[in-house]
Amino acid sequence: ELPPSEFMQVADSTWLVLSVVSNGREPPGCQATGVTKIARSVIAPLAEHHVSVLMLSTYQTDFILVRERDLPMVIHTLAGEFDIYREESGECVPVTCDDMSNGFLEPKPAASPTLHPVQSPQTRFCVLTVAPDTLPAIATMLIDVLFYSHSPPREADASSQDLDSITFFSFSLIEGYISIVMDAETQKRFPSDLLLTSSTGELWRMVRIGGQPLGFDECGIVAQIAEPLAAADISAYYISTFNFDHALVPEEGIAEVIQLLQQRQDSGR
Repeated sequence: ELPPSEFMQVADSTWLVLSVVSNGREPPGCQATGVTKIARSVIAPLAEHHVSVLMLSTYQTDFILVRERDLPMVIHTLAGEFDIYREESGECVPVTCDDMSNGFLEPKPAASPTLHPVQSPQTRFCVLTVAPDTLPAIATMLIDVLFYSHSPPREADASSQDLDSITFFSFSLIEGYISIVMDAETQKRFPSDLLLTSSTGELWRMVRIGGQPLGFDECGIVAQIAEPLAAADISAYYISTFNFDHALVPEEGIAEVIQLLQQRQDSGR
């Protein structure tokens, strides 16, 4: 419904959402455990088959977006490990490889993925949710933070390799569930009794992936971060965006995360 505009860039692909559930149930929303829980079983196999993904962690669960044209490859890749369903009129209908075999081609060997630079600003972030019925109470503040509080970043900032801080605010509303990521200073502007977080109330640090806009054709970007963190059993909260990817990790583990990712960079050279 949005009118065409010279100020709006739209990717040329249509994307579908994969939601990974355990035993038929969504994981509880008490703690953002994030992308590492599905790194080995979903993200790494898709990267090996040259399928590009967008990752969206929310307070409640995690979603993987794949391009509609890649769906046959996605089904082929994951059917051996997962029961796969598509949603039709609110009902879950089983999907098999046979359903998606028409026109399927064997994948070509994927080129070695590019190891993108990783930046780690000093900003501390919160992962929060809010009850939908209390949303009107913070709507004015949300609009101010989203659209008016921050000036556009300078072009020079995009290539900076030593960021002291970063402007980042994420708001998602998915099937009635609200998820918010904001820096700790911005959180102080909101009524504390309306914003809900995990029982530990922990703060998160960010690693930003990419020295320039990543685009959507390259695969293995999420796996580059998720696999070493999964091997070390470190939680991560991952958000892909149009220009860069962002992974949030618990504040107390940031030094170990930077070390792990630096080792991967060095081994890839």
